[in-house]
Amino acid sequence: MAVVDLLELPAALPPYAPVVGLDLGEKTVGVAVSDATRTVASPLQLIRKTKFTDDAAALFKLMESRGAAGIVVGLPVNMDGTEGPRCQSSRAFARNLLRLRDLPIAFWDERMSSMAVNRVLISEADATRARRADAVDKMAAAWILQGALERLRNA
Repeated sequence: MAVVDLLELPAALPPYAPVVGLDLGEKTVGVAVSDATRTVASPLQLIRKTKFTDDAAALFKLMESRGAAGIVVGLPVNMDGTEGPRCQSSRAFARNLLRLRDLPIAFWDERMSSMAVNRVLISEADATRARRADAVDKMAAAWILQGALERLRNA
């Protein structure tokens, strides 16, 4: 497969196959997974970055354990809509994944996802800073994936 437009993702997937969402940070990769109907996204795990091949192996293992067949990668677009170095890094991550595994990958604009998740964790969950640091990336991945799933549902 290749990188596909988000609206083309369902056609590239087997029926009832979950999708994972990724929030790529500098030190971690937040991972979320959808249900089989691709309706609800749930935070799954945090992968602490080491070497790319090890990170990819951990991701693929998670995907296999959940039967996931595609990936939605959060794309950190600037507030003015332009793409900077972090977007280039996210696109490179996706290309490198495709060199290891043939699967459909789509991007979703993740502007403000981490800020929104932090706001929820502070105001509603009253989480401490240390607990927020561990939770924010995988919850941001769920936020990203949920946004993409809702876009697909409303398309």
